[in-house]
Formats: sequence, C-alpha cells, structure tokens
Amino acid sequence: MIKLKNILLLAIVSVVMMSCVTARKVNYMQTPDKYIPSYADTLGFEDYQLRISDRLYVYVYSVDENIQKMYNAGGMNASQMRQQMNNGGNTYGSYELYTYLVDEEGNIDFPTIGKIPVQGKTTREVKHILEKELSTLLHEIPGHSMVSVEVNIVNRSFSIIGAQSGRYSINKEKMTIFEALAMAGDLGEFNSRKEIKLVREKNGVTTIKTFDARSKDIVNSEFYYIEPNDIIYIRQIPGYSFGINHVTTVIGVTASTISFGVLIYTIVQTGINHVNKYYPKKSN
Repeated sequence: MIKLKNILLLAIVSVVMMSCVTARKVNYMQTPDKYIPSYADTLGFEDYQLRISDRLYVYVYSVDENIQKMYNAGGMNASQMRQQMNNGGNTYGSYELYTYLVDEEGNIDFPTIGKIPVQGKTTREVKHILEKELSTLLHEIPGHSMVSVEVNIVNRSFSIIGAQSGRYSINKEKMTIFEALAMAGDLGEFNSRKEIKLVREKNGVTTIKTFDARSKDIVNSEFYYIEPNDIIYIRQIPGYSFGINHVTTVIGVTASTISFGVLIYTIVQTGINHVNKYYPKKSN
C-alpha cells in the first residue's frame, strides 16, 4: 500500500510540474543566456518598396481650386479622402475609385500624366516624381501654381496564423513585432514565443526566418520591424493542453488530483478486500 501511494504521489507531482507554464516561457525582454539567444545589432528599417497589386492614395495640394478638383475626386478635401480610405470606401463609394493600382507592369495610370513606373520605389520617391511631372505639366497652363503631393499605401496589413489568427492593418509608418502581437491580443499562455516564424516576400523571393521574441536583443535585430504582407506563424507550446501559472492553482489541482487518486485507490482496495473476503484463496 505504501509503495502504491508513493507511485501515485510521484505521478501527481510529475503531472503538475510538466503542466506548469513558467514566467520564463512567456515573459518578453529577458536577458539572453544559454536558453535565450542573443541577436547581433542588425537593426535597419528600410522604406517599403512598392509591389504589383499595391494601391496608392494620392492627394494633390494646390491653391488653385480647379487643379484640386481635377486630381482629387471632384474636389474632395484631404480629410474626407482619408476618411474614405479608413472606411474602406463605404462613405463616398468604393475606395478603388480614389486610389491607383500598381498594375502587372509595375505602373500606375495618373490623370493627365499617364503611365508612371512605381514598382520597387518608395512612396517618397513616387511623391517626388509626381510633383516634378505635375509642375512641368501645369507650368504650361496660364495661371498655374506649384503643387504638393501626398502619397500613401492603402490597406497595408500583416497576418498572424496559429494563434489569434487574423489579418491586421498597419496603421503607422513603422510597426514593431510587439505592436503587431499586441494588436492580435498577445499570444496567450500556451503559445510559443521561442520559435516565431516570419514569412516575408521581397523582390520576388520568399524567406522564412525564425526568432525568439523573449530575448531583449530583439529590439536591435532585423526582426524588430514588420513589413506589409508579412505572415507571422505562432505555434503552440508542445505538450501543453492545459497549464498552471499560479500557486493557488497548483494547490487546487494537486488537491483535486490527490482526492481523485485516493478515491480510485479506495475503490480498487475495497474490491480486492471484497474478493478476499468472499473468495478466499484455498490453501494447498
């Protein structure tokens, strides 16, 4: 009986220990050691380079109302157009009517200018190209005025799969991996921060990189900033179907497990005693 109790107690302790989700498994900004990797200082944010199928929001500023009406959806002001973009086209009609698609040849078709190659360029470069082209064109029109152009990418997003799966909008110029995870509601207790996979396409080449988000060195690495169309894959911690992360929970689970074990032991022992009582072994 003592041996059976010892085995039962050992099994209970093993289950509890294996089920514990420790702070080390889920905390961010930890100092690198032999279990948490360090990353070289490779941080270098690069402006996004436009790709085929991207859509551009373009607003032309001018003191000449006729020029503004010509290029800005019938005179819609900048705040109205931004509201239009944020609402996905529900306020003033489809946003596709007020944006410019990068076609299969890498061009946008801009009024009065025509095809402009933009693939591989940044929005800042496209802004300068449009301002130069428009200034040259409008210079030939009597009473022309200088123009300024605003260029932004519409519907920039990233995706998370495996945990809190979904597609999320990038609403700022630079978004960090921590901001991306926060938008998805963080990772929960049973999803691995140790081996996060980042799928990224650049210049027609798709790469898959793996990093540990627990390391504080991540803020200086190539993994810190995400880009439009990134896919972040989060896997579940292997072997964890449930977890224990508080002392009170450990005590409660342990007590319940012991009670259940004692109940099973009592039932089995009662059966054995019953058999021995009514069906005693015959002596030779």
